[in-house]
Amino acid sequence: MKPKIYVDGQEGTTGLQIHQRLAGRTDLELITIDPARRKDPAARADCLNAADVAFLCLPDAAAKEAVALLTNPRTVVIDASTAHRTDPGWAYGLPELGAAYRERIRTSTRIANTGCHAAAFILGVAPLVGAGLIPPSFPLSAFSITGYSGGGKKMIADYENAPKPALSSPRPYALGLAHKHLPEMRAHAGLTVAPVFNPVVAAFYQGLAVTVPLALTQLPGKPTPADLHATLARAYAGERFVRVLPLGDESILDGGCLDVQACNGTNRADVMVFGHAEQAVVIVRLDNLGKGASGAAVQCMNLRLGLDEATGLTA
Repeated sequence: MKPKIYVDGQEGTTGLQIHQRLAGRTDLELITIDPARRKDPAARADCLNAADVAFLCLPDAAAKEAVALLTNPRTVVIDASTAHRTDPGWAYGLPELGAAYRERIRTSTRIANTGCHAAAFILGVAPLVGAGLIPPSFPLSAFSITGYSGGGKKMIADYENAPKPALSSPRPYALGLAHKHLPEMRAHAGLTVAPVFNPVVAAFYQGLAVTVPLALTQLPGKPTPADLHATLARAYAGERFVRVLPLGDESILDGGCLDVQACNGTNRADVMVFGHAEQAVVIVRLDNLGKGASGAAVQCMNLRLGLDEATGLTA
């Protein structure tokens, strides 16, 4: 029998993107709900408990409510909200972080999908912390430039339906320094303190790049950009969805500038290191709707079902 898949919250951006990635799959059976009953707890419970894998593409409170509706112990839940990303009872959906993460995804019935900014930050930082190049207590900072699709339906509408002139320029946000991705960034990068994180939304639909600046002379051992690059290359050797680009290679730039949207339409993350003897930047680029959300969720589903994790995804 084909595994049965249900997307709770299929009208949202992430839910629609998951459906798009599953639409051509002949190895799965999609469960659909009567649109008129999509907010009916009883109807949702029926679909959730009939599923082998249920994706939750919902706000945090609604995701917790969906989990409470589950009575079938065999239903695997992949939650795209922030509700469970640091919950020790849930696997974290970034298998590239190592064998323990990948195995936990393969065996868990509760999987928390990554946040888009968080996935990029963690991919760039976790191997450096793990190798001792960055101390867990080091006061890191990071900034992210992202397309407006990550803000959900309201932000998409603001940008696309008679947008105000102010939306034509990049806009820093989360200036209270309490962005919802910070807990998972700290926890899964192996940090004991959260980074100072400054995200910026701009007038393009999708694509994201997180930059982590490093004062190398302030780090123990004073690593070089080559040390950072070699550590990241070793960490992701053999990974199909994480590509470590050549150290300081200006051929990947356009007129000296980085194309934030170059991973769009893929489930790939590009990891880059630029710098000199005293300073470096680690940059991770991905599609916020791909490896930052829906693509990562499908990758986790593939792993949990015992399939090739790249099935239906583009590297």
